Amino acid sequence: MNARRVMDTERPVGTRRMVHARRAVVALAAAAVLAGCATGTRAGAADGPSAGTGPSAAASRTPDSPRPAPATSAATPRGTLLVADFGGDTVTFVDPRPGRDRHRLGSVRVGTAPYGLVVGDDGLAWVATAEGVAVVDTATRTRLTRIPYRTETGPATTGEYRGGGMGIAPDGRHVYVGVNVPGRDGVLEIVDTATRRITAAVPVGRRPFDVDVSPDGTEVYATDHDSFDVTAVDTDTREARRFEVAPYGTEGGLGSWLKPHYAVVRPADGRLLLPFEGERLVVLDPRTGRSTTERMTADTHQHGATLAPDGTLLVVGTGPILSEDRGPSLTVRAPDGSERVVPLDGPHEDVAVSGDGRTAYVTQGFTRDGYGNDITVVDLTGERGPYEVPATARPLGIAVL
Repeated sequence: MNARRVMDTERPVGTRRMVHARRAVVALAAAAVLAGCATGTRAGAADGPSAGTGPSAAASRTPDSPRPAPATSAATPRGTLLVADFGGDTVTFVDPRPGRDRHRLGSVRVGTAPYGLVVGDDGLAWVATAEGVAVVDTATRTRLTRIPYRTETGPATTGEYRGGGMGIAPDGRHVYVGVNVPGRDGVLEIVDTATRRITAAVPVGRRPFDVDVSPDGTEVYATDHDSFDVTAVDTDTREARRFEVAPYGTEGGLGSWLKPHYAVVRPADGRLLLPFEGERLVVLDPRTGRSTTERMTADTHQHGATLAPDGTLLVVGTGPILSEDRGPSLTVRAPDGSERVVPLDGPHEDVAVSGDGRTAYVTQGFTRDGYGNDITVVDLTGERGPYEVPATARPLGIAVL
């Protein structure tokens, strides 16, 4: 391991108060498991259609988390954000426009500790929870079903180390979800979107933080955090290949911070872009398994990433591992490699971008203590400074409707 690293109204970024850390016993239990993130408390949700929030949702919220707004039958405006409430059992619809009196438009119960989510062209959202893949109609704001995983992942719990779905991605006919199996390698479970059934489960690496699909739909890529690799799965044969992605080496094993977290696929050539520590961008060719490394400038631990329509890469910096590292940020990296780093107030986790590429939405959920319950809105044109809008309980995964 590299020795230098071991670590409810709109308002301006600088005024946010961070949510208090979890109880000491929880933090100590997490540290004993792995270096990375804290575990949480047990929570649950029933199967079947469900709109709005109820007693089980309230029971699963952290004491510091605001109460989700009730669902409503009003039409969902274009540009609404859908966020996974990792600290509860809901997804929440958020209107991010500045000057709104009411940003939270409603919440839908989906299952314990929702992590990643994706939205198809038909308006259906697929949400990876600890209990299964929930299907939500974003037009009516109702849960249509929840599909149990084929793989046994243990009790439905909260926190980053919980078993169940993490990264998730669609290709039209299927939804692919990376399932964490505590204590061993994970699996990529494949959902048939027509039948809403799991049709296959392919072994991948440990804790598949992120899942992406190749531009031609022939392969799916699981970014395996705890095994320092990426697994490429052929969508027809289900055959898998694994490539080590470890620009700092693998010394430190499960206790290392220097692991792959999130990736994006570059449409022009199908290569995967994997940011590390605000210092290195690994460019992986999944056809050969070979990679090159480019310089980055944020100098901070990095998680979520996405591409804007013009090819600009957006990467979330969560904050320092050691004191010499810089604080939380959003890296805005142009296709030519030039970068602009936008400071953020407090740790953040994931990012989505508006259809016109002018605005980024960064979730404050974060997978470690120190998280917030809001979304930071970043004007990528630089005409306005970042501002925050309320979400609910530890927002993590995010999509723009």
